Amino acid sequence: MPTAGGSAEAAENLLPLALSRPHDAIAAARMLLAADPAAREASIAHQACGIGLRQLGDVTRAVRELRTALRLAEQSGRSEREADVLATLGATLGRAGRSREGLERLDRAVDLSRGALTGRVLLRRADVLLVLGRHREALDDLRSAITRLRRSGDQVWEARSRNYRGFIQLAMGGTKRADADFAVAEKLYAATGQEFEYAEARQNRGLVAYARGDLPAALRYLDEAGRRFAAVGVVWPDLAIDRCGVLLAAGLSAEALAETDQAIARMDADGGPATKRGELLFAAATAALAAGDPLAAQERAERARRSFSAHRREWWSVRSSLVLLEARYQAGERGPRLLRRVREVARRLDVLGASEATAAHLLAGRIALADGRTRTADRQLELAGRHAKDAPPMARSAAWLGKALRAEERADVRGMLAACGRGLDALDEHRLSMGATELRALATGQGAELARLALRDAVRRDDARRLLVWAERWRATALEVPPVRSPDDVQLAEELAALRDVVRRSDADPDPALDKERRRLEKAVRDRALLAQGGGLGAAASRLDLDELVGALGDTVLVELVEVDGTLHAVVVRDGRIIRREVGALAGAALEVERSRFRLRRLAHGRLRAGQTGPSLDVLGDRLGEAILGGALELLGDRPVVMVPPARLQALPWGLVPELADRPVNVVPSAAAWVRARQVRPPTDRRVVLVLGPGLSAGRTEVLRLAEQYPDATVLADGDATAEKVLRELDGAWIAHIAAHGTFRADSPLFSSLRLDDGPLTVYDFERLRRAPYRMVLSSCDSGLAKPVGADELLGLSSSLIPLGAAGILASVVPVNDPATAPLMLALHDNLRAGQPLAAAFAGARSAARGDPVALAAGRSFVALGA
Repeated sequence: MPTAGGSAEAAENLLPLALSRPHDAIAAARMLLAADPAAREASIAHQACGIGLRQLGDVTRAVRELRTALRLAEQSGRSEREADVLATLGATLGRAGRSREGLERLDRAVDLSRGALTGRVLLRRADVLLVLGRHREALDDLRSAITRLRRSGDQVWEARSRNYRGFIQLAMGGTKRADADFAVAEKLYAATGQEFEYAEARQNRGLVAYARGDLPAALRYLDEAGRRFAAVGVVWPDLAIDRCGVLLAAGLSAEALAETDQAIARMDADGGPATKRGELLFAAATAALAAGDPLAAQERAERARRSFSAHRREWWSVRSSLVLLEARYQAGERGPRLLRRVREVARRLDVLGASEATAAHLLAGRIALADGRTRTADRQLELAGRHAKDAPPMARSAAWLGKALRAEERADVRGMLAACGRGLDALDEHRLSMGATELRALATGQGAELARLALRDAVRRDDARRLLVWAERWRATALEVPPVRSPDDVQLAEELAALRDVVRRSDADPDPALDKERRRLEKAVRDRALLAQGGGLGAAASRLDLDELVGALGDTVLVELVEVDGTLHAVVVRDGRIIRREVGALAGAALEVERSRFRLRRLAHGRLRAGQTGPSLDVLGDRLGEAILGGALELLGDRPVVMVPPARLQALPWGLVPELADRPVNVVPSAAAWVRARQVRPPTDRRVVLVLGPGLSAGRTEVLRLAEQYPDATVLADGDATAEKVLRELDGAWIAHIAAHGTFRADSPLFSSLRLDDGPLTVYDFERLRRAPYRMVLSSCDSGLAKPVGADELLGLSSSLIPLGAAGILASVVPVNDPATAPLMLALHDNLRAGQPLAAAFAGARSAARGDPVALAAGRSFVALGA
C-alpha cells in the first residue's frame, strides 16, 4: 500500500501530465484510484482523467469524471481544490458548447480562489470567453492571470496564459504581440517538459506565419506540430482547421477540403467537442467555396452557423453567415434581399473587429453593382478599400481590389489602374515569399480579377500597348525566377530515388501495395517542396521593358494572344509598332486546337492514312490558323515569329498552321520570358549529352547516329541512363538530347516524367539542377505539355526548365511516332551543328519531312520553346 505522502505526491504529478501525455495520465490516475486514496487525492485523480479524456476528444466522459472530482473536492473541505476543479469543469463545459453553465462554474471558482490559483482560474474563464468571441473580456482576464502567475513562479500556467493571450492577439490582428507571447510560452513549455502544449505553441507560431503571409514557414510549423501531437498520441482537430486555412491561402482548395472532411469524419467516428465540430464545419465550408462547390459550401456553412448560434458564439456565427452568403452569390443569387443580409453581416463583422469585414463589404459592393445601386456600391467598396499599413499581402490585395472596383464605377481610369497595380504588387510580395513553383503558380489566381479590370480597359480604349503591358504583368510570373530547391537536399534525393524504384517495380509487376507506396512517396516529395522559402521581392525578375523588347526583336515578329472575357485578342509587335487584332472566341480556338491534336495523334499511331475520310492536315491547319490568329496572320509577312499563347492554348501544334509551317517559330509563356531566354549565354564548355531511356528501339538508332555526329558526346544508355548520372551530366551542358518515353500527369503536373533505366525522372528532379542545359531536345511523347493553373501559369516538364537557364527546348505537344521522329531529329542536329538557332534548325528539318503523312505529323507535333 502506498503511504499517504506517496499518494499525495503521485496525485500532484497527474495534472501537468494530463495535458502533456493524456494516455499516460489516465493510466496513472486509474492506478492511484485503485489504491483507495483520500478525498483530496481522489479528486485530483478524477480531475486528471477528465482533462486527459477532454484532450482525447471524449467530452461526455470528461464531464462525468470532473463532476466526480468536484464532489470529492467538496468532501475534502479544501476551497482551493474545489476552485481548481470548478475551473476545469467550467472550461470543459464551455468547450462542449454549454457556455452559460461553464461561466457560472468559473465565476464561482474565481470567488473561491486566491493568489496564483486565481490566475489559473482566470485563464480557464478566458478560454470560454475566447470560444464565445468575447476577446476583450478574455484579454482582461489573461493580463491579470499572467501577472499573478509570473509573481508566483508558476511557469506552466504562465505559459498557458501567454499562449491564450497570443491566440487572442492574433485574432485581433496583432501578429507581433501574438508572436512574442507564443515565443515565451514555447520556452516555458520546453523548460517544464510540457510536450503536448509545446506542440500547440509551435502550431500557433504557424498561425502567426500564416497571418503574415509566410505560407512555407506556416506549413513547416504545422507539420512539426503534427509530428509532436502524434508522438503523444493525440489527434488534434485544431491542426486540421489551421492547415485548411494555410492550404486555402496557397491556392490548394481541394487539399484543404479533403483535410477538413477527413477531420470531420474522424470526429464523427471517435467523438469530440461540439465547439470543434462547428469550427471544422466552418473550415470545410470555406474550403468548398474556394474549390468552386457553392452547394457543398452552403450545406456546411449552415450547419456551422446553427452550431455556433446554439452555443452563443457570435464571432463564429457571423463569420459562418458570410461564407453562407458568399456561397449563395457564387451559386448565382442576386437582388436586394441578399444585399441586405450581406450589409448586415458586414456591419456586425466591423463591430467584432473580424478580418473578414473587407470581404463582406467587397461582396456587398459587387451585389449592389449588379443591382444598379451605385450609391450603395460606392459606399461598400469604399469600406472594402480600407486596410492597415501592416496588413498581410493578401488582405492588402483584397482592399486594393475594392478601390479598383470603386474607381471603375466612378469612371476614374487612372485611379482604377493604380489600384490594380498596387494590388498586384501586394500579391507579388505574397507569391515571392514561396519557393515552390506550384505555390507561386497557384497564388496568381488571387490577382486574376485585378488583371482583368486593367485588360478590359485596354480593349475598351483599343490601346494595344497597354493591353500588352497588362497581359505581361500577370502572365507566367511563376517562371520568372527558379524554384527554391537545394541541389544538395539529401532527404529529397532519397525520397525521389525511392519513388523511382517503386514506380519501376510497379510498371514491371503491378501491385496495389506498390501503388499505395507510390502515392505516399509522391505526397512526401510534394509536401517537402511546398515548404521551400521564397527569396522575397528581391528575387523578382524585372518587368517587361517594351523598348527592350522591340530592340531585341529586330526583324522578328512577336504575337501575344490575350484572352479578355472569353474573347481572344492578338497583340502584334513588328518594326516597333504594336497592333491589336480581335481574333474571336477563346472556346472556338480551344476546340480547333483539340481537333488538330486528335488528328495528329491518330496519324502518329497509324490509325489514319491519306485518302481516308475527314479533313486533311492542310484544312485543319487553315481552320486552326483562323481560330487562333485571325487577321493577325496578314501582319506576319515571311519573318521569324515568337508566339506567346495563353496557358489554355499551350498545347497548340503551331507547325500545323500553313503560314507558320516553314518558318522559325519560338513559343514562350510570356514576352518577358523570351527576352530573358535571349539573354542566356551559352556555356564555354560545349558539352553534349545524349540519353537513351529503356524500351525505345527507334530511339536507339537515333542516339547511336547522333553519337556519330558528336564523337565527344557523353552517351548514357543500357543501364547507365539513371537519374543521378543523367542529372549530373545535364547540369550546365551545351546540348542535351533525351530519347525516352514521356508521361504527362494532368493530375499532378510536377510528377510528369521521362522514363530512365531506374525509373521516372520528374520535374522535381529537374528542379535540382543548378543550371539547365543551354539547349535541350526531348524527342518523346507529350514532353511539351503543361497544365494551366492560377491566372495564366503553366506547370509541366518543359516549362520547368525555362527559369533554370534553358535558352531553347524542343518538345512535343502530342504523342509522336518514334520511327518517324528519328530522321527529324538527325536533320535537326545537322542544322544545329551548322550554327542555326534551335527554331530555325527545326523549321529546316520539318520542311524536309514531306510526303509521308506520319513523318509530316511528327514534324507538326513538336514546338521550339524559348529563344
